[in-house]
Amino acid sequence: MSSTELPETRTAAASSASRTRAVRVAEGEELRSVALPGLTLTVRARPGNRPGLPPALYVHGLGGSSQNWSALMPLLADHVDGEAVDLPGFGDSPPPDDGNYSVTGHARAVIRLLDAGGRGPVHLLGNSLGGAVATRVAAVRPDLVRTLTLVSPALPELRAQRTAWPTALLAVPGVASFFARLTKDWTAEQRVKGVLALCYGDPGLVTDEGLRHAVEEMERRLELPYFWDVMARSSRGIVDAYTLGGQHGLWRQAERVLAPTLLVYGRRDRLVSYRMARRAAAAFRGSRLLTLPEAGHVAMMEYPETVAQAVRDLIADDGGS
Repeated sequence: MSSTELPETRTAAASSASRTRAVRVAEGEELRSVALPGLTLTVRARPGNRPGLPPALYVHGLGGSSQNWSALMPLLADHVDGEAVDLPGFGDSPPPDDGNYSVTGHARAVIRLLDAGGRGPVHLLGNSLGGAVATRVAAVRPDLVRTLTLVSPALPELRAQRTAWPTALLAVPGVASFFARLTKDWTAEQRVKGVLALCYGDPGLVTDEGLRHAVEEMERRLELPYFWDVMARSSRGIVDAYTLGGQHGLWRQAERVLAPTLLVYGRRDRLVSYRMARRAAAAFRGSRLLTLPEAGHVAMMEYPETVAQAVRDLIADDGGS
């Protein structure tokens, strides 16, 4: 792949002044923009601590971004050369030209990124929607995935928790725009605290600095003209994926995954039911299961050290770095 086919622009943590309303870049991270036909993806890189480490790719969940992995990535930098992608329309990635926000569309974007960069096979990690996307990638392109780590993956549930219903309702046409109008007077801080209450087992784990950064990011996102449309279409994509049967069903694809798999579930998860952990452990052959009693939906942000150690063990058993 020539450089003209994969143009990139890099933004180091110390030199993001050229960006208007810039996305936050933590020390040791850098952003780059990867332009593909009909698609531009922002990638957050956390280089490994030494040359020659195997590559890893992190995929965030609905409403999230590559920043969701900033706590975990440095803890794994001694084992992998890490990159986290902003899925199309999220984070700093603009909407795709085709407007496809289905799980398959997001998976296709991840596959195209990996193929274009020649980084596969990677240690692939996904949370929530990103877990469903990573499952699909691992099933259809096993050559691209060395190990698979899924944190509260959004796999189909017959009886979703009531606390997850509002997210599903965003998939109904008109609901997202109605909610946007209904909450137009909410401050960014009010919105963030609502998200934290839904996603964290204990929102008190969030530091004052972490809250400030999250509010700043929420303010940035609310200025994007496509914010609510992307949320609605991606929510619809998850609902549609839940209804797919046959070989395209996510549970059927989970059974096809060949990569060694780590499953991480929080007992306080209000979006993905903890009761799905046992079914997932049975579906992913030879998988290992980490359950965190106090964690919610984003264990890699709530308990990054514990999750990092489990990932290190997975990588070590796969042959190390």
